[in-house]
Amino acid sequence: MTDALRAATRRSKLARTQTDHVAFLLGMEVDAVLIQTSADRRPETPIWELGGQGAFVTEVQAAVLGGRADIAVHSAKDLRSTPTDGLVIAAVPEREDPRDALVGSTLDTLAVGARVGTGSVRRRAQLAWLRSDLTFGGLRGNIETRLDAADQFDAIVVAYAALRRLGRTADVTEVLDPPVMLPQVAQGALAVECRADDDRVRALLAEIEHGPSRRAVDAERAFLAELGGGCDRPVGAYATIDDEGSVHLDGLVASGDGRILFRDHADGDDPKAVGKGLGRSLLDRAGAAQVLDEAAPTVAPVPNSS
Repeated sequence: MTDALRAATRRSKLARTQTDHVAFLLGMEVDAVLIQTSADRRPETPIWELGGQGAFVTEVQAAVLGGRADIAVHSAKDLRSTPTDGLVIAAVPEREDPRDALVGSTLDTLAVGARVGTGSVRRRAQLAWLRSDLTFGGLRGNIETRLDAADQFDAIVVAYAALRRLGRTADVTEVLDPPVMLPQVAQGALAVECRADDDRVRALLAEIEHGPSRRAVDAERAFLAELGGGCDRPVGAYATIDDEGSVHLDGLVASGDGRILFRDHADGDDPKAVGKGLGRSLLDRAGAAQVLDEAAPTVAPVPNSS
């Protein structure tokens, strides 16, 4: 019998549910090594002030690198777009629904000047592009905390995948399709890391790899890497894979206030080449690189937020 794996994961109910899902896919015992990250200890601090992408994963990864755990289970959207020395993403299981969801109201029924809760500059920018009248308030914490705070806003925006994994889809008022709200890079996907030199664990994790999900995540992450951004900037991407394995990728770059939005599409067979090419295409557009630079957050990114 194969020895149990030790999985480093955050302490939230969602993170533990995701780790349990990986254990189920592996069909073996997985002991959770619970990590409270610095971002979790500062739930009132906006993500962009915590260093953006990577704020939720660094300490989890350290547990694997230091030998306290064999694998790390992440929401793939939390990972930096560049590899971490000594680690490898050994499995991307089948992706959950990547879309965003509104709780409290539909987009069309939000009153003029309605207040929307979200901690994501990507969501704020796209909503402001669609509805320039909306105002925004910060929203952080785990999913349960966010749902508990929903009555403080006219609506809140959360990842639909998180609500599905936690059995909270009854809270959803509207699911926002990608043409309306382009998801965060790798949203809805899990990434399972292990040490790059751990051949035994890499072989185990290879059994739960889902090829189309990996190709989609690789394309989106390559797009983000080319832009040099993260979850602290108004950037989104969503890839689909057709029956022949070809990649179809949509990407966007926006200003923090949602007044300027660049969106483009690319197709191809090599996921990383498609992602990199689309990122470069957007950056080469007049004004897009400047918008991305100006969106680098130093203060709350939306002027009409409250």
